[in-house]
Amino acid sequence: MMHGWDTGMGALGWTLMVILWLALIVLIGLAIARLLPAAARSNRDEPSLDRNGARRLLDERLARGEIDVDAYERLRDALDGGGRGDP
Repeated sequence: MMHGWDTGMGALGWTLMVILWLALIVLIGLAIARLLPAAARSNRDEPSLDRNGARRLLDERLARGEIDVDAYERLRDALDGGGRGDP
């Protein structure tokens, strides 16, 4: 009486449905993983990026001859935290 509607989706239908749901769950998971750690990582990594940039700038100034070796070592120690106790 149901004219062929009693057989259900069949194996292909179930397989496609499972694949589509898995793909949707993976996409949602990737979107969440991409959004949430980026916000936490941006606040945590900024000081190290600034310190690396300052160190690179200091190296370039020494290479160009703008500062001498004594000034370079003093500034490098200050960047690395060794000069905290000095006035």
